Amino acid sequence: MAADKRPLSPHLQIYRPEWTSILSILHRATGVASAIGAVYLAWWLVAAATGGDYFESFQGFAGSFIGYIIFAGFSYSVMYHLCNGIRHLIWDTGRGLELEAAYKSGLIVVAASAALTLIIWIAALA
Repeated sequence: MAADKRPLSPHLQIYRPEWTSILSILHRATGVASAIGAVYLAWWLVAAATGGDYFESFQGFAGSFIGYIIFAGFSYSVMYHLCNGIRHLIWDTGRGLELEAAYKSGLIVVAASAALTLIIWIAALA
């Protein structure tokens, strides 16, 4: 057997990102972001249970621009992960597995996640 000077398996330099692969990676990333956001929420609960001074310092951070960015990212990651999880449940029934349907459902997931995040923020700031 001659030794080939090529990779043994396909890699990112060979394949270009597809919409479905980007959504799959985003699903994994939002799962991690949701776990990190859960730690942020636990910090809030600990601050509330600890007392006024500690809670005030947390509220000062949470009310800052960076705090809002963190909360916005957390809320979008939860909504995306939820919507994409529903999409996967539909796939588990054997429906929507065709390529065109997968692309359309991906667009619906992204739009629904953004809409739900916007609704959450409108309700929270009202």
